[in-house]
This record gives sequence, structure tokens and C-alpha cells, in this order.
Amino acid sequence: MCGISGLVNCGDRETLARMTNVQTHRGPDDSGLWERRFPDGGYIGLGSRRLAILDLSPDGHMPMSNEDGTVWITYNGEIYNFADLRRELEGKGHRFRSHTDTEAVVHLYEEYGVDCLNRLNGMFAIAICDLRGASPKLFLARDHFGIKPLYYCERGGKLAFASEIKALLEVPGIEASMNLEALDKYLTFLWVPDPLTMFEGIRKLPAGHYALWQRGEFKIEQYWDLTFPPAEHRFERTEADLADEIRERFCASVERQMVSDVPIGAFLSAGLDSSSIVAAMARKQPVRTYTITFPEKYRVGETTIDDPGVPQRLARKLGCEHHEIVVEPDVVGLLPSLTWHMDEPTADPAIITAYLVCREARKQATVLLSGVGGDEIFAGYRKHVAHGWAEEYQRVPGFARSAAERVLLGLPSLRGTRMKGSVRLAKKMARSAALSPAEAFIRNCTYLDAQQKTDLYAPKSPQAANGNPDGQHLAAFDKVRHADFLNQMLYLDTKIFMATLNLTYNDKMSMASSVEVRVPFLDRQLAEFVAWNVRPEWKLKGKWRPVTKHIFREAMRSMLPEEVMRQPKAGFAAPVDYWLAHDLRPMVDDLLSESQVRKRGLFRPEVVRRYVDEHRRGAEDWSMQIWQLLTLEIWMQLFLDGGARSFAQRQIGAQQLTTA
Repeated sequence: MCGISGLVNCGDRETLARMTNVQTHRGPDDSGLWERRFPDGGYIGLGSRRLAILDLSPDGHMPMSNEDGTVWITYNGEIYNFADLRRELEGKGHRFRSHTDTEAVVHLYEEYGVDCLNRLNGMFAIAICDLRGASPKLFLARDHFGIKPLYYCERGGKLAFASEIKALLEVPGIEASMNLEALDKYLTFLWVPDPLTMFEGIRKLPAGHYALWQRGEFKIEQYWDLTFPPAEHRFERTEADLADEIRERFCASVERQMVSDVPIGAFLSAGLDSSSIVAAMARKQPVRTYTITFPEKYRVGETTIDDPGVPQRLARKLGCEHHEIVVEPDVVGLLPSLTWHMDEPTADPAIITAYLVCREARKQATVLLSGVGGDEIFAGYRKHVAHGWAEEYQRVPGFARSAAERVLLGLPSLRGTRMKGSVRLAKKMARSAALSPAEAFIRNCTYLDAQQKTDLYAPKSPQAANGNPDGQHLAAFDKVRHADFLNQMLYLDTKIFMATLNLTYNDKMSMASSVEVRVPFLDRQLAEFVAWNVRPEWKLKGKWRPVTKHIFREAMRSMLPEEVMRQPKAGFAAPVDYWLAHDLRPMVDDLLSESQVRKRGLFRPEVVRRYVDEHRRGAEDWSMQIWQLLTLEIWMQLFLDGGARSFAQRQIGAQQLTTA
């Protein structure tokens, strides 16, 4: 796992060194630079920060080349089938100097060019400089699901790229300014979907895509996509047969991802996904497991695992070395630090718990396995259930629906109870009841609608005049319009929600602690098998009280105790209400004060104040909206007001002290 960076026809070695240095947290074990100037005045440079996972010797130094130095690579990720690829390549005459997966990638590209991507099983962001032709060529690629990030800025034949945006801001001529279209999407969804970023001129290479630069031209192509059968497709396999094969395929994916020369562990919430990973790992070797929990005062009304005894008992049953992490974090101090690590404002409080568990786990393990992807592959979210409810609801007579919607919209927020999330979803469903299924699903994923944003924007705000935040989502639905609607929802979640939120914060928060997180559910072959062989009604079974991830539950039933099967979905829930009412209250009053909001000129101070006041009175649940406005202001202070550079120096200094 590493932080990569590179330049084409801009900057110099000093620039490349700064780009590499600002990503020290992604690779504290080693750093390297490679550059080449060409007779026509062209320049290409590659940089790397290394977190050593395979072959801990100096032989794993990057950037790395083939035998004759005509192909150079800087690379972030892990390729789980690299040993098989190495044997094949050695049979073709390629010579290896190390035992890293990086060297397998460079020789695979040397042999097959861009088609090498079809042979890789793993997660990766790759940059390869190919000097073999008449003119140099740069090849960039991002893995199938977008597990690893890759940002770039391309202007007039000049190109800069990196694992993190903050590295691009070290390049002369790349300035931090806000992308107004991205701002509109952020207010809609709490985060900015790929390929946009909150920075004008900086974009993210989409998952499953590669890019080629040559002779000043930059082209992006898609090389893979997750596909689904048509809605009328006849599924031939029996449920029992499928459950057995899914279990074996899943366990094989977990075992492949356990390859490591450093200590390895796993998250364990005692939910289905993390428990299944730990059970599969325990078949091969003893496992270190990590559970994060908050003291009781934090957990009132939050969807968390309330009984830490469940993961304790499971870990004991499986013979794990279990670590329970009980935290009372300094959230006021953490928010600026984690916003800097995220690069962009991301208003999901789960980033805090993701960071905390990685920070504590780093004391014993460098690699952690995570359950990200299970909900997208097997249908595990409440919003998937909501669609089935909506279908049944449409059968209710119109006058009764109107009455029900008035009641739902008039409900109190029920903050401080376990019903808070259900009430929030019910209100969203009431507002979206008259929409098409696709539009309703998108609406249920939003936090500020068009009218609310219009009310929020200041009269002279430089807001995006032609904003269409739903366009990307509707295009994704259209791409799989032939499929069953549940599979359409899963496609949208896989391509947008998972790739641009869950995987992004898992990468950034783990790398902030110099930890590599692997995601066995996102084995490409496993995901493709499930998509084409599992009936939609075996993913989400039932209507009014549906069973989420039904087929996967059946697959893992022989390996997990019934106690785990009954656990509610939890994940990385965070005590937002408690923090806003206590720890963050002074920060909210300061950063979202009338004077500060007016100074920014983006929003109406009275609307921001109304959100805060109504939330504190319990009249409405504006917790996520307040969180996103607070996160946005912290991001603007760091990146637009110039605070990021001094912040970076403190972070780099702290990292160097830690690794000294």
C-alpha cells in the first residue's frame, strides 16, 4: 500500500518530492523518485511513498522498472494473484529481482499492455511510464470497483496525478478553488460523486477505467463494468446449491486476501459481513479482531452494536485475539485533522469511527480486512427494503396515502431513540411517494432537495446555476434499465455510493493511520457470480418484513452462531446527536455563526441558524445537514483559506516522529 504521484511536462524534482512528502502517512517505510527529461524538452516524473506489506526488503523500493529500465511503475494496492502471474511471466522469460506484487504488474504490462488489467485480481491505482516507443507513454489505471483512489489535473498537455488531492496542490499552477457544481452535489448527497471533486480542475479517475497520455493527448477509457442479467432472465440454480458455492467462493476470496508479510487482522462488529470474514479467516489461522464501541452515554438513539459481548463471544468461539476499543474521542480536535486527510468535505460521521479503529489496530496490525461491499453485492441496506415497501404502499387508495403522508411528515424526529433513523427514512419516503422508482430511490438518498437548497443559498451566492445533481444517478439507472429493479439499485450503489463514499473514506482513514484495508466482498469474480446467478428475491427476501442478504445468510449459517444472524445492521455508526449537543456545540456556534456564514457569502445565515435551533429544540432532525455545513466550513478554512499547508507540516512532522 502506498501513496503515488507523478508529473508530465510540469514541475520538477523538487515539486515531485513535495508531492511525495505530503503523502508520508500513506507510506512511512520508504520513499522514491524517478524522472526523465527528453530531447524535445518533455518531462515525466514518478513518486512513491511505500507501506511495506510484501517483501519488506529494499528490493521492494519504488518507482520500480523492468529489466532494462524501459518501463517504470509507481503503484498503490495489492494484487492477490501475483504469485500465479509471476510463475506465468517467468515462463515467458521475465526476470524478477523482488518478491513484490509490484514487479508482477510491471512485467504483466510489459507483456500485455493495457490488457494486463483483465488479468489482475486485487485493488490498485497504477501509473506506468513506457519508454519503448517512438515517444514516451504514460498509463494510469484504477481498479475495477474503485477501492484505491487516483486524482489528476490535466491542462494543455500538462498532467499531474496523485493518490490524494493535497499532493496535487503542491504543483505550481494548481490552486485550490471550489467547484460549484460539486458544491451542489455535496449539499444533495453529503459527499461529491466521482469523477468530480470539490476542487475546480481536479478530477478522479473513475473506477474500472484507465487513461493514456501520449504526445500531449490524454484519453480515458472504461475497461470493466459490473453487469446484470435482464429482468426476465431464467435462473437455473437451486438456493441450496448456490448457498454452498457462494460460501466457498467467499471463503476463497478471504484466504486470497490474507497474503501478507506483516501482521493482519479484521474489523469485527458482530454483524453478518465482518463476522463472516473473521470466520473465514479463522479457518486458516488465528485472527486479531478489533471492535470499536462508545460509552453508554454516546449510544442513546444510535444504531450501534449495543452489546459488546456479542463480538467478544464470537471471537472467543473462533479462537481470535480480540481487542475491544472503547473510545471517548476528542472530536473537536479530530475533525480538522480528518478533513485534511479526506481532502474533500465528506459529511459522513463514520469517517471518525473508521479512523479510530484503524489508529488503535495499527498498534498490532498493518493490514485489516473489512466488510465493505457486502451490502452492495447482496442487498443489505434499509433503502433496498424501502423500495419494496413503496411498491406495496402504491396499492393503497390515494386518499389514504395522502392522509398517511401528512401524518408521516408531521412526526417528531424521535431523536434519542432507536426510531430516529426509521422516522428520517419514512419522511423521505413520504416526500418521494409520487415519484418513479428510480427518482424515489435517489430522493431517499438525498439530504437537501432542490427547494431546500434554493432556500439555503444566499441571494448573491455563486451557486451552480445549471446544477443537476441527480443526472449521474439517473444515467446509472438507465445503463441497467433491462435488469430487475433491485439489481438496478445495487448497480447504482456499487458505482456511486460505494465507490465514491464508503471506499473513499475507508482508504483515506486507514491510510491516515498507515493501515491497509482489504475488502474480500469486492472480489471481481465473486461479484460477477452473484450478479448473474442469484435471483433478486434471494438477495432481499420478502416484502413487509424482508430478510436482507438472504442468500449470504444461508451460505454462512453453518459457520456462524444464531446470535450473530440476529444482529441488526450497525457498521461504523457514530454518536452524531451526542457530539452536536455536547462536544461540538461551541464549534457549531462559532463556525456556523451568523457573522461567519455571512462572511462566506454562500448561504443565508437565518436558514443555517434555523437548522441549528430546530435541531436543538427537537422539532426536526437536522443532524446530518448541520454536520455537512460544519464539515464544509472546516474544509474551506483548511483548503481555501490556506490552512492546509501549515497543517500538512504538522502532520508530516508528527509522522516522522512516530516512525523515527
